[in-house]
Amino acid sequence: MSAGVQRVQSVRVDEEFVHHLKLKLPDLLPARMLNEYVYCPRLFFYEWVEGVFENNADTLDGQAKHTRVDPGPTEMPSAEDMDGERIHSRSVTLSSERVGLTAKLDLIESVANGADGKSVRPVDYKRGKPREVDGALSPWPSDRVQIAAQAIVLRDNGYSCDEGILYYATTKQRVRIIIDDALIAETEELIVQARKTAVSGQIPEPLVDSPKCPRCSLVGICLPDETNALRARALRFEERRPVQISLFDNGEEQAPAEVRQLAPARDDLRPLYLNSQGFRVGKSGEVIQVKDGDTLKQEIRLGEVSQINLFGNVQLSTQAVQSFCSAEVPVCYFSQGGWFYGITNGLNARNVFLRHRQFVSAGHESTALRLARKLVAGKIRNQRTLLQRNHIEPPQTALRQLKVLAEKAETVTEPESLLGIEGSAARVYFSEFAGMLKSRDNNDDAHRGGATGFYFDFTQRNRRPPRDPVNALLSLAYSILVKDLTITCYAMGFDPYWGFYHQPRFGRPALALDLMEPFRPLIADSVVLTAINSGMVTTADFIRSGPSVALKPNGRKGFFRAYELRMDTLVTHPLFDYRVSYRRLLEIQARLLARFLNGEIDDYPVFVTR
Repeated sequence: MSAGVQRVQSVRVDEEFVHHLKLKLPDLLPARMLNEYVYCPRLFFYEWVEGVFENNADTLDGQAKHTRVDPGPTEMPSAEDMDGERIHSRSVTLSSERVGLTAKLDLIESVANGADGKSVRPVDYKRGKPREVDGALSPWPSDRVQIAAQAIVLRDNGYSCDEGILYYATTKQRVRIIIDDALIAETEELIVQARKTAVSGQIPEPLVDSPKCPRCSLVGICLPDETNALRARALRFEERRPVQISLFDNGEEQAPAEVRQLAPARDDLRPLYLNSQGFRVGKSGEVIQVKDGDTLKQEIRLGEVSQINLFGNVQLSTQAVQSFCSAEVPVCYFSQGGWFYGITNGLNARNVFLRHRQFVSAGHESTALRLARKLVAGKIRNQRTLLQRNHIEPPQTALRQLKVLAEKAETVTEPESLLGIEGSAARVYFSEFAGMLKSRDNNDDAHRGGATGFYFDFTQRNRRPPRDPVNALLSLAYSILVKDLTITCYAMGFDPYWGFYHQPRFGRPALALDLMEPFRPLIADSVVLTAINSGMVTTADFIRSGPSVALKPNGRKGFFRAYELRMDTLVTHPLFDYRVSYRRLLEIQARLLARFLNGEIDDYPVFVTR
């Protein structure tokens, strides 16, 4: 299927979805959302239609400034009750059924010498500074429309309003806006356009090389430069930097545009692993408290934690669970041996549109196979790269076989054939896995086994249960990685249990497993090699229970350290040429999958390391 056909098909699916749902928007559009629409229609769509929002330093600073000037709602006399009295009312919410608009006004004040005694003006507080045009102060277009929207709801509630004030907190300047017929007509037309955009179900195009993007709180979700680059007619590498190729009408190339790094390189938050049996987790204010009986073992600020991972018998208080859900901090449950049970999460998966596209695309055989082929081929290529990087002497036969299998994976026509190719590649790869384990001096009992009777030897992949230390580590690594990708799926708005390559099965997060395929060698296998080769985990950290082998608590702590070090490692994205951590990379790849399912890009770019 050609790229053009694929995009048209994706759009058709969306139109059918909107028609099927008879999508009905809320009756009233918030004036703040109209501000967002004028600033960036795509930002408006994310926030109002898909219910997506993220804070950054600017939004938090704006909230803090509003808090200082907003003591709470105060009384506001109706227009009929006004009789020239002075008005100074804060946090007043009004609406207009006529235009379908609602607004929360920071401040309403009466206008001295109003002609009819009912003249008022809204005052809206902004965190930034006004723009300057020819040496004069001027409002930003989005702010100008928002103050006009407030004037509309005031007028429709019987008040007279001929002007508004924008107060910019950074420079402490007031900018006066005259509310004339032209501004009212412009604003009402924008209200109609915003509602049409929302009900269409089609997300607007990303801005192109816009100065607005770097400071937008949703830039890591929107990925404007990445989306534009992938949608370009061609993507070419010049001096190892990806550039977007566009053509003028006469067929000549335009100047290439580099992809800016707009997504943060690393996540400032860190996962919390609780591995000791019998611990209890509670909270005091905004602090997480970990106790053993009545003894306080550790305190962690809630705002510094990205997720909670509980292994075995670790208990949570109801208050702690409620706080984690409110803060959208997922709580992940594992067996003591590392089997991933499930997640407790807040209500943060509101994007029903994306889930519907996911279900429809997964049921479309050619689309599902197309994605499955790329995922498997990417996994095989990354396995080959890991052997080249870490094997003592990479066998050329194995490397050739993996190269051929990756190429075959991209051309199969049946899912069953793809499963066979993946199995063949796994046999080749794991047959050489032992060559990536560094040999130790025979007298080093900690790594040669000694009194424990264990060795870091590897002959074949086995699981359920793992029967040797290396397989035990591999199983634990895959379990933790699929947990992280399940969390990522929920955060994106996906259903992690409905996949494209892995078929739905009770209790199995199929989409998370799909996304994990290319990252198995790069993250999970690499963590196992690091933990063993660096001595972070030794054979003394294992115990045998019947035919199975399991890690002791101290061994798991060492392994978690190795895993988090890998997730925090910066890696260069081969398409965008900027460096991000593996944890951020999982999020970026999931969002690129969403771009593909939305029909915004023609293909899903599986991550294949250089």
